[in-house]
Amino acid sequence: MSDRNPTLSTALQTGVIMDPISGIAVYKDSTFAMLLEAQRRGHEIWYMEPGDLTVRDGTAWGHMRPLKVRDDREDWFTLGQAEQRDLSVLDFLLMRKDPPFDMDYVYTTYLLDLAERAGVTVVNRPRALRDANEKCFITQFPQCCVPMLLTRHSSEIKAFAEEHGLSVVKPLDGMGGESIFRLEPGDPNMNVILETITRKDRELVMVQRYIPEISAGDKRILVVDGEPVPYALARIPGAGDFRGNLARGGRGEGVELAERDRWIVGEVAPELKKRGILFAGLDVIGDWLTEINVTSPTCIRELDAQFGLNIAGDLFDALEASRN
Repeated sequence: MSDRNPTLSTALQTGVIMDPISGIAVYKDSTFAMLLEAQRRGHEIWYMEPGDLTVRDGTAWGHMRPLKVRDDREDWFTLGQAEQRDLSVLDFLLMRKDPPFDMDYVYTTYLLDLAERAGVTVVNRPRALRDANEKCFITQFPQCCVPMLLTRHSSEIKAFAEEHGLSVVKPLDGMGGESIFRLEPGDPNMNVILETITRKDRELVMVQRYIPEISAGDKRILVVDGEPVPYALARIPGAGDFRGNLARGGRGEGVELAERDRWIVGEVAPELKKRGILFAGLDVIGDWLTEINVTSPTCIRELDAQFGLNIAGDLFDALEASRN
């Protein structure tokens, strides 16, 4: 690791890479919960957006701005003057940029590889972000999932829907329920849907058998350092929609984990630990795993508020323990 800049204090240094903080909804933003917890612990916080990262002669640098946060919906942050610093001055770096997971996101993880090599604890690990696609990752746990198919070919998707009945099809790089379609055999719109989502058989997509228990909610189960938070947020679809995503009008309701939920976590958690995925969000509908979110999982603030938890505190307990 390169020498720490002598102008920095002895406090732990936490960096964050995120979408513009000016645009977040603080009452439900999980990154904001993490920043509040880091500040409560006395960490110095350094704010960056992806465009603030550079590499010079094999060293990753960031145009960092010191950040102060307040749990106030009207006035929640103060940013200081930008300074160019070697990322190795950081103890922890939270990579919390939302999808889409495009090539620019991948390039950013290459820069973060250099920070990790210099001794920074990056959450989640850059290689894991690249390897654990939030849709494709579930294919490693077929015992937890309904029948599914990854393909570019509309003919295969039609055959899947004929075999399994009502199904859903989704892109591999989206978030928040964007561009998810229901497929019903015999629907005259099916050809148009498949032409659109596969870009005429050029784009790889995921198809899953429809899970009717979505009416009771799409449960987000948060996993911190391999351990599940004991409550999930069931995101219940709004009127006239089949998607439970809060971004699509779903309603969040906290529920205790069921035995099946804990079994699913037990199947997935060892692989999360192996890959260095310290913070993940498992999506479960009924008895079935549907996604594993590793880029910027949400629902911390809702669960904290409903059950008196401190999920970000659990995360930072694990982070600080890793430095000892």
